[in-house]
Amino acid sequence: MTDTSEPLARPGAIHHVRLTVTDIARSKDFYVRLLGVGPAADFSDQSGDPAVQEDPARLYGGCVFSVGDQLLGLRPVAEAGDRFRSTRVGLDHLSLAVGSPEDLQAAAARLDASGVDHGEVTELAGFGIAILSVQDPDDINLELTAPLPS
Repeated sequence: MTDTSEPLARPGAIHHVRLTVTDIARSKDFYVRLLGVGPAADFSDQSGDPAVQEDPARLYGGCVFSVGDQLLGLRPVAEAGDRFRSTRVGLDHLSLAVGSPEDLQAAAARLDASGVDHGEVTELAGFGIAILSVQDPDDINLELTAPLPS
């Protein structure tokens, strides 16, 4: 009999998340504007090379951003015209932490100035957070999340 009380793994944090995208240039531009930084590693100029598309050392023709202590990657393998749906198996949304509700308001203002549609800043007091939702170019739901003051 297998001992199910012992965890199979003991992760201390999420190391990275990689999102599949339909248009690497468009998605990279969006995330550069959203995060305010360029990619930490970028092979998107080679995304059309079939050998690169199979090479993890060249990020499959994608790019990776540093977000705090984690990495956020983009991989250009989705079919053109494909759209994200949170009701399919896999990802529901990706939440990125910011420092305060004021940071959410500032982000909303910058999104407005950039012409990017977004939701309202919403307090979820039962969870001690406020969120601001925005869709990326492939319709992946992103939440900017801030702790509420105690």
